[in-house]
Amino acid sequence: MRLKSDIVIAAMIRRVFGLGGFAAVEKKGAEEAGAIFIRQRFRDGLETLYAPAPQNFFGEDDGGRKFEVRAEKAEPEAIREILARELRFDPDLWLLELEIDDVADLFEVVKPA
Repeated sequence: MRLKSDIVIAAMIRRVFGLGGFAAVEKKGAEEAGAIFIRQRFRDGLETLYAPAPQNFFGEDDGGRKFEVRAEKAEPEAIREILARELRFDPDLWLLELEIDDVADLFEVVKPA
């Protein structure tokens, strides 16, 4: 069973603050099952965007959330364009903004084959 999106977001925000970073909900989506996108901002002004991983990365009993890198260390305008396309496709998505250097302990990032 998968946790509701709002619970995943709340837990992630607490963990980021616990690690000394900053987190904020930039767009609130559907509480039950809204897709979660994560925008990681860096001190140099660049951003990385994480999106929900494709279903082929999940096993039968896998109830967790996995993410893929959609854009890495990109200009903010490029990230905004990607997010605008995603929002046209799915207006119920969540967008979480993080300001923390390392996300390795926060969520699983899968690598494409």
